[in-house]
Order: sequence, then structure tokens, then C-alpha cells
Amino acid sequence: MSQVNVKKSKRSEIGVVLSNKADKTITVSVNKLEKHPLFKKYIRRRKKFLAHDETNQCGIGDTVEIIQSRPLSKHKFWSLKKVIQKAA
Repeated sequence: MSQVNVKKSKRSEIGVVLSNKADKTITVSVNKLEKHPLFKKYIRRRKKFLAHDETNQCGIGDTVEIIQSRPLSKHKFWSLKKVIQKAA
């Protein structure tokens, strides 16, 4: 049987920028709804990610898409893909 090289697509998330204080780094909050396995009720979950913003283009409140990348620092494993909506 021959081996086929299948490239996995990188994981991406959509969230809101909470902080842009650090140079070239943004903190992004990603909200998800997940169903409880026993009670079948939807629960809101929130997770914060540090993402690399090379041009410092994001502001607080912007809706952004981030994509998984190689480790850039101790806690930074994501990069900014695009800004979906700027904050008012």
C-alpha cells in the first residue's frame, strides 16, 4: 500500500481582541457553545489565546481570525490571519 502525503489544514478560530499592549502580540478571546454530555444543555466556554500581530494593526474590540502556527514564544502559538471587523 502506498503512502499518500496528506497535509492537515491548520486550525483557525474567530474571536475578539482583549488586549494589544505587548509589542506585536494580541490577546484574543474565543467564545464557544458546547453541549453538556449528561444534561444536554449548552454551556458558554471562553478561552484566551496570545497571537502574533506583525504590523500591530489590531485594536481592542476588533473581531479577528487567528490561525495556528509554530511556537513563537512560551505561550504564543497563533498568528493573526485577518481582521474581520474593526471596533467602532
